[in-house]
Amino acid sequence: MLTITEELYEQIVAHARKDYPDEACGVVAGPAPAPADGRPERFIPMLNAARSPTFYQFDSMDLYWLDRELDERDEEQVVIYHSHTATEAYPSRTDIELAQEPGAHYVLVSVAESGAGEGPVSFRSFRIVDGVVTEEDVAVVTSYDETPAG
Repeated sequence: MLTITEELYEQIVAHARKDYPDEACGVVAGPAPAPADGRPERFIPMLNAARSPTFYQFDSMDLYWLDRELDERDEEQVVIYHSHTATEAYPSRTDIELAQEPGAHYVLVSVAESGAGEGPVSFRSFRIVDGVVTEEDVAVVTSYDETPAG
């Protein structure tokens, strides 16, 4: 299960809407080593170097600096997120092939129904390990002091 604060949830959704019609992408970092289910804490929006409505790509230099910063802060990538602008919030074949962090929660936000507007979004989380996709529940909490239901 992914447990995430309302604030982080809203930041991810806002980024997806802001970058529409292109896919948005980014990371939410947390302490390393992460607890069993991770603890996403620090929102890090990234630039979609592909600038595409159907594909996202982290810039290689941005990733280099991100990895250095995470190491210096004893953090790791707990959530790797991106948006889908015209399709459901489910990993594409390309998303699955590119998934390289077996411990990460892969969050997809579909803005297909709302675009940059205030309409509904679909926010889903997956584990992707060795090409196998497993959807997991998402608990949105006010703070991590709450105990998520489920």
